[in-house]
Amino acid sequence: MRWLLMMLLALVLTGGVLTGGVYWLTKPGDQIDAGLEGDAARGEVIAHIGGCIACHTDFKNGGALLAGGPPMKTDFGSFVPPNITPDFEAGIGHWQVADLSRALRLGISPDGTHYYPAFPYDYYTQMQDQDVVDLFEWLRTVPAVATPAPNHELSFPFNQRAGLIAWQALYLSIGRFEARPEQTAEWNRGAYLVEVVGHCAACHTQRDLLGGPVEGGHLAGAKGLPGGESAPAITAEALAKRGFDAGGVSFALEIGMLPDGDFFGGSMTKVVDHGTAKLSAEDRAAIAAYLLNPVDG
Repeated sequence: MRWLLMMLLALVLTGGVLTGGVYWLTKPGDQIDAGLEGDAARGEVIAHIGGCIACHTDFKNGGALLAGGPPMKTDFGSFVPPNITPDFEAGIGHWQVADLSRALRLGISPDGTHYYPAFPYDYYTQMQDQDVVDLFEWLRTVPAVATPAPNHELSFPFNQRAGLIAWQALYLSIGRFEARPEQTAEWNRGAYLVEVVGHCAACHTQRDLLGGPVEGGHLAGAKGLPGGESAPAITAEALAKRGFDAGGVSFALEIGMLPDGDFFGGSMTKVVDHGTAKLSAEDRAAIAAYLLNPVDG
């Protein structure tokens, strides 16, 4: 498996200059409404459902809030979520809201470096301006931590970021979330939380050999996740077979209990404890409404 991954990525790197070059020249920029005022309280909710806290905090080893998460071991190597506290050296204290927007929605750092898609910007790209501004406002309130997180540990050719330009050309569809006018406000809120901020498909959709989502497998479950974990299907059909109704989905997202009385395990425990449990009851109900009533297209 690994030799095939290396060969495929080498091909991507070879074509990256041509494919990625064309993409870069035509890639739309990211603009954010500079007149928006941030709300730190709302931003904290975005940080929870967006996985910022669960991913960038090493709870197991007593790490400080957002000072860097535990390594994520994958077929490509070990990715370490960085320090995103407001420290000016070790964290993102020098960032402006436009920098955060560019990172979240284009996958590019302030210095122009392309991020690995272990950071799910391919979902965050649809985030609304107000949520980005609110998140930035909350991040500024977090205590700064001066300790930098360790670097990623990736072997060749996965440590060559040039290939990320081609990866983005293949898999990153830049745009903003658009509500469906024929659906209810609750359904659209659920769609936004599931498909964008909550990026549920990042774990619940199988990835191909280059790390892109498998076509036709949306929310149908995945194996080979970091740490050797797997994620079950959360399509409407799969949820119904497991005994979930709207109330059951909401309850599971609140305390982690499944319809059979068992509880979530693995990484989903953190998703609930530091994510969905922090949402309002209305938001959890919206997620249930969307998952149980999907619309094609």
